[in-house]
Amino acid sequence: MKSMLRVLQVVNGAGASIVVAWDGEGAARAVNGVSSTYDLAREAIAAGQTLAQRIEAAGLGDVVDLEKAAGEGRLGLPITHPDPAHFIVAGTGLTHLGSADGRDKMHKAAQATEKPTDSMRMFLMGVEGGKPKPGEAGVQPEWFYKGNGSQLRATGSDLVSPAFALDGGEEPELAGIYLIGPDGTPFRLGFCLANEFSDHVTEKGNYLWLAHSKLRQAALGAELLVGDLPDHVEGTSRVRRGDEVIFEKPFLSGEANMSHTIANLEHHNFKYDIFRQPGDLHVHFFGTATLSFSEGIKTEPGDVFEISAAPFKLPLVNRLAVAADAPVTIKKL
Repeated sequence: MKSMLRVLQVVNGAGASIVVAWDGEGAARAVNGVSSTYDLAREAIAAGQTLAQRIEAAGLGDVVDLEKAAGEGRLGLPITHPDPAHFIVAGTGLTHLGSADGRDKMHKAAQATEKPTDSMRMFLMGVEGGKPKPGEAGVQPEWFYKGNGSQLRATGSDLVSPAFALDGGEEPELAGIYLIGPDGTPFRLGFCLANEFSDHVTEKGNYLWLAHSKLRQAALGAELLVGDLPDHVEGTSRVRRGDEVIFEKPFLSGEANMSHTIANLEHHNFKYDIFRQPGDLHVHFFGTATLSFSEGIKTEPGDVFEISAAPFKLPLVNRLAVAADAPVTIKKL
């Protein structure tokens, strides 16, 4: 496979943020003149260049030891916004072949009839109409909102579940990263490995609580993979408890394993002008078909989620934690 450009944000030995370019094989090097992927992408758009062209124009500097940076907890999110409120975190579900099974099991128990659940109907709509011809719009997918950039966590960081949550479970998948240009055009910067962490017990209680179950933190892998995503992506999702692996299962992604094209998912997200505000960042989670929850696993604080997948070289590793109870007081003015 041809080597692919990856862009990372790393904290250097002096504590400063740097942007790193890496082909996944040779030495990783700092990109000259920029301290954030966001600035690099804005410069590329302004210059009418691709990210690769902008990096070439800026030039590369010092070699960066990514293994050492990972061991010291210095790998950051692949991109951040100076104002996290302008980083929209959303996603789509029931987009992968097989993804309806676990969801259908959750909801079928609550139905007295044998008619297909709403989840299965949504999935079948995607199978039938989620891959339209280029230039056409297909059926719209399930869509959910997860919050803003303050919800995102880098590899090595804890994923913190709220005190009121009933569950904190992993969702291994891929996500797209987008920057809205000055004229409102969405630019896809690339793809990253992701854990779309959710509360599956809350969702199982009532399908209408899906929106609540998704308002959780999420993790992104360190690599922003620039260019087209391979049609077939195969990875592994693990949950560790101490020295024991309590869950391990492969997961598949890429359009060959999806009921929607990525272009169709993008269309139905960015067709809303509220999501085309100049300067905003977006991360869009593309969905998964593999959950430890569906296999009867009940996660506990201290469990470690490990997600890896080729062509990504670096794993996404996060520990589950639970926040202290923090009651909200509403005051009158």
